[in-house]
Amino acid sequence: MSVLVVGSIALDTVKTPMAEHADLLGGSASYAALGASFFSPVNLVGVVGDDFPKEHVELFRDRRIDLDGLQTVPGKTFRWSGEYMWDLNTRETRSVELNVFEHFTPTLPGGYSETPVFLLANIGPNLQNHVLDQAAKPKFIIADTMDLWINIALDELLRLLKRVDMLILNDGEARQLTKETSLIKAAAKIRGFGPKYVVIKKGEHGALLFGDGKFFSCGAYPLEDIHDPTGAGDTFAGGLAGWLAAQNGQAINFDALRKAVVYGSILASFNVEAFSLERLRTLTQNDIAGRYEDFRLMQQFEIIE
Repeated sequence: MSVLVVGSIALDTVKTPMAEHADLLGGSASYAALGASFFSPVNLVGVVGDDFPKEHVELFRDRRIDLDGLQTVPGKTFRWSGEYMWDLNTRETRSVELNVFEHFTPTLPGGYSETPVFLLANIGPNLQNHVLDQAAKPKFIIADTMDLWINIALDELLRLLKRVDMLILNDGEARQLTKETSLIKAAAKIRGFGPKYVVIKKGEHGALLFGDGKFFSCGAYPLEDIHDPTGAGDTFAGGLAGWLAAQNGQAINFDALRKAVVYGSILASFNVEAFSLERLRTLTQNDIAGRYEDFRLMQQFEIIE
């Protein structure tokens, strides 16, 4: 089965205490699509300007990502610039230039509406709802969000949550959305808004999965060197969605989602080892399998084998 990924595609300038790089491939859809592509075919929906480098288009194609939904319009591609502090958990946005992304209206080409798994990556909930308005009957719908939409588009976000099977957000966003300090209470309240399942990301401390009256805590893979945290959450979501789609129509239940969360965490751990998507360019299936086995032994994942 395939995954539909819709979100932003950007050119980023990223500064960390170690280095600074400009004009990097970025955006929520870029990270999510590449993450998913290690497990399943991907249908990508996004927009870029006529300045978008051809090498990035070729990277998508090399990763069996279908680009019929990629709009190329006159103008400049969405640009984002950010700086990370020493702990790499604190980030400051230096500039945002929406450019062609400002007037982006996601349009699903023929066949995309039938994609079994939808991943609505981090874009405005009005656009995420617009995508679902064009969908047939996806088997599983995943949505990501952020603090900005909770602040400025809460009504539209709450409308979206009634239509999705899973919401992914970080711990701060979960507390912001629900006004609960306890993540257990926050997850329960979010599930009350509509999603059957909730994943709360905790950065270097892993992720929490809630649903079906169950709870699963997935630790993060321990890394000695982190070069660029940008896109880690999007890669996590993409890996999770791609692994689910690769199960060839098997039931999507809590047990399947536990394993999907593990694979999402593994993909995210590779992503932060280099700037932009450079580590995902060289990543192999053997790398993923080896890290999964390490992960399983460290976390005693026999419960999900």
